[in-house]
Amino acid sequence: MTNEMKNFFGNTPLMDVTPRLIANYKSFCREKGLSPASINHRRGLLRHAFNLAIKEWEWVKENPVNRISREKVNNARDRWLTFEEETSLLDNCVIYVICKENVKEPRYWLKEIVLFALNTGMRQDEILSLEWPNIDLFRRTATVVRSKNGEKRTIPLNLKVLELLKEKSKVRHIKNNFVFASEAGTKVDHRNLLRAFYNALEKTGIEDFRFHDLRHTFATRLAQAGVDLYKISKLLGHKDIKMTMRYSHHYPESLRDGVEVLDRISTILAQSKEKGSALIELTP
Repeated sequence: MTNEMKNFFGNTPLMDVTPRLIANYKSFCREKGLSPASINHRRGLLRHAFNLAIKEWEWVKENPVNRISREKVNNARDRWLTFEEETSLLDNCVIYVICKENVKEPRYWLKEIVLFALNTGMRQDEILSLEWPNIDLFRRTATVVRSKNGEKRTIPLNLKVLELLKEKSKVRHIKNNFVFASEAGTKVDHRNLLRAFYNALEKTGIEDFRFHDLRHTFATRLAQAGVDLYKISKLLGHKDIKMTMRYSHHYPESLRDGVEVLDRISTILAQSKEKGSALIELTP
């Protein structure tokens, strides 16, 4: 449980934790400025605790949390990288480390991860957990053994990612099989990744952008290029195409061919009408 949850409920007996008290706790959380998602997370903790008290410990008979509605969460974001932002960001993802004799040496691990994310749409932990046995350079594929929804999926690799992996495959750590390993040969810690990533964003001057928005950028660019949502959904590993629609945004020019179809239809109809009229005139 969180500290504010402990402070709010204190030593209140389970039998005295009513739906009204839980509703007051939600109001308390809102006043503190917690997001709807954070409030729902706390509601989930309470619900789980009461389920244990009912099923395993038989301390109470009903779960009061079930009578409390979840907060409405709007997770939709309308943020992706422009190509100009991508170029600047990748430049700033090169990390320089001072080595012997005060010589600065470049480290490219962050740039490689960001580039990989932009061209595969894979989630952060999917990338950090990726191992060489799951890479097939001959077939140009990467396999996510266990995704967020628990299913396995295979992602085709474009030439940019393929060249990156070919270079990385020349030097591998002997301690493990991670594709993007730390200098110590271990799995890259996500906190270190995010710390370096947000430092690069700050240097670039990019605001309101998260690592997960690299995945958003991947999906949006595919949609803008005319790739259908079903393919994008399969690449992202979504079970429901409605989830994919949240990631895929169009700009007006990418939609223009949709209305230009009407011009082509009108032209064809006009030509057909003219031909029909000519045939009528030639018929005795």
